[in-house]
Amino acid sequence: MFKNFLIVASKKDKAGINITTALSQYGNYNFYLVDNDILHEENLNPEKINKYDFVIFASKHKSEKKQKTLSIHAPGNWADALYGGKPGKVCMTSALFLKQCFEKLTKNAEHYKLDYDVTMECTHHGPLINKPCMFIEIGSTEQEWNDRRAAFAVAKTIKETIENFKENPYNEIAIAIGGLHYCQSFNKIQLKSNVAISHVIPNYVLPLTKEMVEEAIKKTCEEVDLILLDWKGIKKSSDRQLVKDILKKFNLPSKRTSQVNKEY
Repeated sequence: MFKNFLIVASKKDKAGINITTALSQYGNYNFYLVDNDILHEENLNPEKINKYDFVIFASKHKSEKKQKTLSIHAPGNWADALYGGKPGKVCMTSALFLKQCFEKLTKNAEHYKLDYDVTMECTHHGPLINKPCMFIEIGSTEQEWNDRRAAFAVAKTIKETIENFKENPYNEIAIAIGGLHYCQSFNKIQLKSNVAISHVIPNYVLPLTKEMVEEAIKKTCEEVDLILLDWKGIKKSSDRQLVKDILKKFNLPSKRTSQVNKEY
């Protein structure tokens, strides 16, 4: 499926530079170091990006709570586009690549005894590009962005995922709806079940629209088998009812996270 990978980082981003520097020590990877930020597609040269099958954005992550995180997510905007991209548009991504990358990131963080929360994030922010892509990030303060051990673990994760990526016909491919920005319920599914998750539509962008679901399905590289619901993470009864009504329009089964076998 994917043979040519491009790793993109901003020259102004200490975490991104530390990740790409560590990765360069492993061998000859294709890097694209951008002068400005990587959230706005106008800062990127589409001719460079379009030569590749899959793009990995290596980046810092910021959060108000300043938690120490290693995170993975697809880019895109379900509603407003405050940080790059376009309103209501998300990038193409791969549920299989995200799953395998998340598994390896979790193992590497444990192996190197890193005191970080490893988490998926919901689909958010730009850029909007025409190639399958994902973000892998170190958060959330200057101290973590300069942490060479964390950067090494992320670089090793990128290397291992690229080298060992496999198309797995046995995984169920899912888009996910509900829950928080950090996807605690979906993390367990991605790690401990046969389900591979691509885009996540969080509770804070609800009420759901048919267009959101269509966009998530259309922008998943693999054929989507399932719509996964964090039912407890959909807080309003009106939002729950709307989710039920909208999902009836799609010829796909839906499951709550509690219904997924997690003995994988």
